[in-house]
Amino acid sequence: MNKLVKTLFCLGIILFLRKFKPTVQNKMKQEEHLIEYIETSIVRNWNLNALTDYNGITLQYKDVARKIAKFHIAFEMAGIQPGDKIAVCGRNSAHWAVTYLATITYGAVIVPILHEFKADNIHHIVNHSEARLLFVGDQIWENLDENLMPLLIGVISVADFSLLVSRDEQLTYGHGHRNEIYGKKYPERFRPEHVHYRRDTSEELALINYTSGTTGYSKGVMLPYRSLWSNVLYCQEMVPLKAGDNMIAILPMGHVFGMSYDFLFGFCTGAHIHFLTRIPSPKIIAQACGEVKPKIISCVPLVVEKIIKKEILPKLDNKIGKLLLCVPIINDKIITTARQAAIDIFGGNFDEIIVGGAPLNAEVEVFLKKINFPFTIGYGMTECGPIISSVRWEEHKQFSCGKAASRMIVKINSDDPENIPGELLCKGVNLMLGYYKNPEATAVAVDEEGWLHTGDIATMDKQGNITLKGRIKNLLLNSSGQNIYPEEIESKLNNMPYVSESLIVMQNDKLVALIYPDFDEAFAQGISQSEIDKVMETNRNELNQKLPKYCQIAKIKIHFEEFEKTAKKSIKRFMYQEIKE
Repeated sequence: MNKLVKTLFCLGIILFLRKFKPTVQNKMKQEEHLIEYIETSIVRNWNLNALTDYNGITLQYKDVARKIAKFHIAFEMAGIQPGDKIAVCGRNSAHWAVTYLATITYGAVIVPILHEFKADNIHHIVNHSEARLLFVGDQIWENLDENLMPLLIGVISVADFSLLVSRDEQLTYGHGHRNEIYGKKYPERFRPEHVHYRRDTSEELALINYTSGTTGYSKGVMLPYRSLWSNVLYCQEMVPLKAGDNMIAILPMGHVFGMSYDFLFGFCTGAHIHFLTRIPSPKIIAQACGEVKPKIISCVPLVVEKIIKKEILPKLDNKIGKLLLCVPIINDKIITTARQAAIDIFGGNFDEIIVGGAPLNAEVEVFLKKINFPFTIGYGMTECGPIISSVRWEEHKQFSCGKAASRMIVKINSDDPENIPGELLCKGVNLMLGYYKNPEATAVAVDEEGWLHTGDIATMDKQGNITLKGRIKNLLLNSSGQNIYPEEIESKLNNMPYVSESLIVMQNDKLVALIYPDFDEAFAQGISQSEIDKVMETNRNELNQKLPKYCQIAKIKIHFEEFEKTAKKSIKRFMYQEIKE
């Protein structure tokens, strides 16, 4: 009898699990549809503002839906098939965002191209990706040659969606008559119930993003829908953004940091995204934040550093500024004053500022921590779309870049990862499919066990906090076999008087510091150009007293122009390795 009862019990459990399991699977499948996130947000937020060009046009979610519908008509008429590539190159704008959304909801693969790329690189990416259409900004189009992009069937202006080039009669007709066809298809007006897009699959290719890297070579990172979905979900898990909240897009959406944080996350949540269509200088960013009052801000360190140094510290009494930067224990009133000044200049309404893309200046980070400013530092790569690690600002450990993100695993290739730096490896849902048409590079980057070799050197404490030391390719080795992390020296050097930015390179087994001085500040203080050399030599001597002998600077070389940078404002080191006497 007992045996029969046990058998029946086991059968009951099996039947229950069989009934329950599909429910769990269906839930997961539903969650993994990025396109469904987009569709749901459009329908739910139909009458809310969606996309605004700062001091320009505003599109509501219903306007975006209607433009998407019209482009789907034009794509279909032109014979664009699911999986075909559509490239977009231009500054951030509402129309750039519409292009992106229309492409992926149709089933085509979007190829965002950084507007800062040179014409020859843009030509190369369009051809290499086999893009059939190119949406392009007016200023960029002036420097391009359609004859060097023979695979395109057409070129469309991002500014007004006019047809600039057509090599296909059906494209010409479909694009020119899309409004007429749209009107016939939806004679009773386009309504929320008409919004129904295809469903993506997790491993399906969604996007090819060509890295801006510091090596000078662009590789096409293939990101599947699971990577984009997982990044959006992580942002929703970490940031209390809700429909109707304001956001400001500072980072170029051609880079995955800006695309994920500023655009996809905001749009899928129902936020109102404001695009800075001009070069986002610290002054413009501060002005825009004051007007928009964004709920969340994501940016590269250079933006924070310049705003803190140029817009906040000068407004404080010089003595207060020195106290905040140098003295361990500060009066609460001084801290409160400084904190409020920093919060106000970023609009006064934000939950936190997310910094990523490069290391934050150590002095600025100490200052922000000291005044309890709500910022956090994340870490990522294009190959992970981009998020690898992050934490809420309340949990952020100084000089670290957070812990492994949801659905990601991180490890340090070291026998003692807490004390001995090693290469940071990661894998998980965010990881790319590989590099487009480049299996050799894919095999180098991702090993047989699925670990992405990031090329970054880091340590990780017992709580999982990751601290970056530098890039493997930047690591310098002296004749004594000592490892030198140039980024650590540069961080200290950048805190010295009148230093705007710097690079540490090796020459004849000696360390040489390339420095771009803050000429404006020096001249404002009465320091002439001929005296800057003496100031930098004083900086060198003072810094060497704080550095171990094996990594002391032997020589200073002044640069009179800013160093060339990538879209995320990392210096292109490869351009400055050869130092002439």
